[in-house]
Amino acid sequence: MPELSRRRALTTAAALAATAATATAATGTAAAHSANATPSDSPDAFDEVYKGRRIQGRPSSGGGHHGGGHHGGGHHGGGFAVYVDGVELHVMRNADGSWISVISHYAPVPTPRAAARAAVDELQGARLLPFPTN
Repeated sequence: MPELSRRRALTTAAALAATAATATAATGTAAAHSANATPSDSPDAFDEVYKGRRIQGRPSSGGGHHGGGHHGGGHHGGGFAVYVDGVELHVMRNADGSWISVISHYAPVPTPRAAARAAVDELQGARLLPFPTN
């Protein structure tokens, strides 16, 4: 049986350390993904006045204004409808779980409530017009 050289001992220790670091990183990544919202999570309903505007959000009744069209099932908002002063704000949930609206399309936010607030900020007092369906 050959003796254990210093070089062999250091090489083995480095390999074990690299394996342990990879396993720890993979476990940490999996934990981070499970802690984040997934597209299947349903957002909370809300009804509040923000900067003098009434914003509401609630689960929608399925069909949506697309009627199940090219995206395979109603609203882009994943069954969630948002309103500003009673007018529907078209929202969409991204694959990463963030939300965008027709008003702030290039500024993703974490929740539909944040999308409604961002729209109110962007509107600067202007009235939200209904989104055309065709």
